[in-house]
Amino acid sequence: MEIDIEKSIYGKKAKELFLKGYNCSQSVFLAFADKYNMDEKTAMRVSSSFGGGMGRLREVCGAASGMFMVAGMLYGYDEPMNYQDKKSHYERIQELAEYYRKANGSDSIVCRNILGLKGKDDPAPEKRTPEYYKKRPCPDLVAIAAAIMEQYINEHPVSV
Repeated sequence: MEIDIEKSIYGKKAKELFLKGYNCSQSVFLAFADKYNMDEKTAMRVSSSFGGGMGRLREVCGAASGMFMVAGMLYGYDEPMNYQDKKSHYERIQELAEYYRKANGSDSIVCRNILGLKGKDDPAPEKRTPEYYKKRPCPDLVAIAAAIMEQYINEHPVSV
């Protein structure tokens, strides 16, 4: 998949949301609010736990989690015993994860690996200062995740 982050409408929107203070997962998930039927407050709350690699545990990157949440809303399964739909969806998530690994330059979807950290952080979020943005690639990471999802949707139109 060829990703053009500069041309991505959803990538730009996700980055703008992050720069307004939304966490990485919220930024990606909310960027696609026009694609699923959920009010904004609920979408913010549902995606709020995944910032900082899941509550600053520095596990799965929040941008990737937001992308996976969008994929679930658009392509997910709703029959727990339908193993073929589960398999197809898990294949989709693994494919999206692979695109994200390649695009973010770290070959990882784990927050601490992407950011070069050792482990979990204090639960208190950092203030969004100019110094914060100098040391964190997160605005670009949310743009990457949203651009990947946008391209995926373009290549795999959602059947309604």
